[in-house]
Amino acid sequence: MGPVRGYKKRRKVEPNASASGSSEEGSVDWWDVFSKRIAGLLSPSEGSDKFESVFKISRKTFNYICSLVKEHMMARSANFVFSNGMPMSLNDRVAVALRRLSSGDSLISVADSFGTNHSTVSQVTWRFVEAIEENGLHHLQWPSMEQEMTDVKSKFERLRGFPNCCGAIDTTHITMLLSSSEMGSNLWLDREKNHSMILQAIVDPDMRFRDIVTGWPGKMNDFDVLQSSTFFKLCEKGERLKGNTMKLSDRTELNEYIVGDSGFPLLPWLVTPYQGKELSESEFEFNKRHFATRIVAQRALARLRETWKIIQGVMWRPDKHRLPRIILACCILHNIVIDMEDEVLDALPLSHHHDTGYKHEVCESADKAALVLRDKLSLYLSGRLLP
Repeated sequence: MGPVRGYKKRRKVEPNASASGSSEEGSVDWWDVFSKRIAGLLSPSEGSDKFESVFKISRKTFNYICSLVKEHMMARSANFVFSNGMPMSLNDRVAVALRRLSSGDSLISVADSFGTNHSTVSQVTWRFVEAIEENGLHHLQWPSMEQEMTDVKSKFERLRGFPNCCGAIDTTHITMLLSSSEMGSNLWLDREKNHSMILQAIVDPDMRFRDIVTGWPGKMNDFDVLQSSTFFKLCEKGERLKGNTMKLSDRTELNEYIVGDSGFPLLPWLVTPYQGKELSESEFEFNKRHFATRIVAQRALARLRETWKIIQGVMWRPDKHRLPRIILACCILHNIVIDMEDEVLDALPLSHHHDTGYKHEVCESADKAALVLRDKLSLYLSGRLLP
């Protein structure tokens, strides 16, 4: 995973064995009790059994997340209660945090819905974010086993024929509304005159995030963000995308690579589309296949923003040290839903619109060897590459 600015390793917390709440942990009655507390969030047509309509995940995934964050969330130093004085159970705390992240509603709105105060919602959500980044990072990793990467490459090739492809890269802007004292600063002002933070993601064919970079100002272009990443440095040193090569012909070998749009540079390990209007037949076909392959990254970012709405709209006066970690937590949660094969995925719409209002960037940088390799890959995909 790439750098997340503001991330720091947290100390191990001491469990609170005596923690209790609105119902017993793991009790089948927890949702029955809790759904009555938040009845206003459920429409009459949904009823109290529609857990997924509130939290955007299944009960199976919810229970797994609870097990993942239990130790950190139930630390002795954190005794959270509802407005009536009843202590919050682990399930209660996770439910509050997930609702805050998935709805994007204000602290006050979530607090009113759950029968607590906005300070408690803020503290519980932040403790949850810490717990997810501390205990869930194994859900966001570059494939470490050869078989895992082989599966990734096979799935990409089945999409539209791109061989030996290991990922698709894209970026999105997380917009922010700064305080009046910060509004005059151009540090976070992007090319569309919004204050924003960049999220760069590399995605596998299942729309799982494999590497992310966030925390940089939105005014940076895609190339600059890429160059700032650990992923870029590892690739340039030959320590990433160094797996098996494949033969396109007797004289042409293809190393591992990722695909990205024309906002990125053309590199030996990053394949971008052809630019211009006067394209040959094979170049035009290459671009069609390339778009159909890299669209998984756009769809992953669109789904991330749609599911975890706290990063979809304008973040109100965000703590710019905490926001990258909130983004990271949402990316991990996105992956957990995929890893759990959550049935909620089947009901989610597929969109590739994740940066509405932003004009497309074009990077003119192109490595000479990469130009030659892209031409050979184009001919290979069109069946015209000679042995």
